[in-house]
Amino acid sequence: MPMRLHVIPFWLPWLFPKRMWSGRQYSSSGRKRIYLTFDDGPIPEITPWVLQQLGQHQAQATFFCIGENTQRHPEVFQQISEQGHAIGNHTHTHVSDARVPQKAYRKSVTDFAQHTGLKPDLFRPPYGRLKSNNARWLNRMGYRIVMWNFLSYDWDSGVSKEESLAKIIGQIKPGSIIVFHDSLKAESKMKWMLPRVLDYARANGYDCTALE
Repeated sequence: MPMRLHVIPFWLPWLFPKRMWSGRQYSSSGRKRIYLTFDDGPIPEITPWVLQQLGQHQAQATFFCIGENTQRHPEVFQQISEQGHAIGNHTHTHVSDARVPQKAYRKSVTDFAQHTGLKPDLFRPPYGRLKSNNARWLNRMGYRIVMWNFLSYDWDSGVSKEESLAKIIGQIKPGSIIVFHDSLKAESKMKWMLPRVLDYARANGYDCTALE
């Protein structure tokens, strides 16, 4: 059975210091902050439900969208923006940096901006994979590369939703970035975990905030 790391090793940010592994810990008024992020949307089957949950909890989040999905579902993409959430580039076609040539990978990044009409300064690499030369190129293009503290494993049937939730709420701290997915593959586990994480955050004095 493969080892699943819900929490990143403490040494990983030291190896890649130019990538964002956590956000600001406190607001200007001293409130604790955490950052919920959603990869792979938007899709009409899941994303509106996520937006509804966030709205009910007065929470903000960051959506790392796939360009093709924004084209297929522009009305859902518009809802994200209208409700004040942050938007990040997750490439146009959800390509793995390990599986395509450099030119194709970079084209998928720039195609996102071209087809959405947006050039957000936040970028998350699909599958978390990013070669150093492409990371430097993204930095030159003005992107901040956003990684995470916690993986929910909402897409992975090999880990239980109870285990994932326990890992998150057991080690959450100010500044934590948590990865969920507004995708069909993640639907069942994510819909179980997200309300519980939001309830935990509110009960423990955390504001769920969009990345800045």
